[in-house]
Amino acid sequence: MRLTVVGCSGSGPGPTSAASCYLVEHDGFRVLLDLGNGAFGPLQALADPDTVDAVYLSHLHADHCLDVAPLVVWHRYSGRASGRRLPLIAPAGADRRLARAYDADGAPLTDVFDFAVTPVSAVLGPFQVQTARTAHPVECHAIRLTAHGSSLVYTGDTGPSQAVVDLAWGADVLLAEAAHPERDDLPPDLHLTGRQAGEAAAAARVRRLLVTHVPAWVDPAAQLAGARAVFPAAELVRPGATYQI
Repeated sequence: MRLTVVGCSGSGPGPTSAASCYLVEHDGFRVLLDLGNGAFGPLQALADPDTVDAVYLSHLHADHCLDVAPLVVWHRYSGRASGRRLPLIAPAGADRRLARAYDADGAPLTDVFDFAVTPVSAVLGPFQVQTARTAHPVECHAIRLTAHGSSLVYTGDTGPSQAVVDLAWGADVLLAEAAHPERDDLPPDLHLTGRQAGEAAAAARVRRLLVTHVPAWVDPAAQLAGARAVFPAAELVRPGATYQI
């Protein structure tokens, strides 16, 4: 299994990275985990959009889903799309929300996507998929992909969550958001600090922690230091980086 970071900026695009988007590949099958604003541009440098086999949206905040709109434009008007409908798995109502984001009339996007509601478990190409609801103000799902004995867990957006720890138990890689700086006045059930991401990785006994979703106004070195204080095998992702899992 290979993970490529398309975009990793938290809460919106930053000066050096698009918002959340991760390309996961195995046995020739390609799935996007999220497609946040700004991500469709760098995605095209990494993969032909027509070779993407599925899109999995953790939730419907703009920094995780808004570049579905340019993907629709590419499929409809580039002249390079095969015409096959692309599976898009997301929380209930994504078909309507994304249609309105694309156009004020909200015309269906079903010529481009085959919409499905996030399952608890499923098979997607070569991947076994499991999900868990996270601690976030809107419906959001962490996603575990397993193939040939290797496993990747992506938190999506979450505050501290036992459900996410349980989902990540024993995983090879935990791709964990760490958007909150270490402060005493942080709102609950929204995001993780670097230390909390490290605590989740330690509690789940994962092999490797990849820290992501750091906003442009938060110091990434501080987030990584917080994670490493409790989980030394933590790394900070960067756009374009690839990881073998």
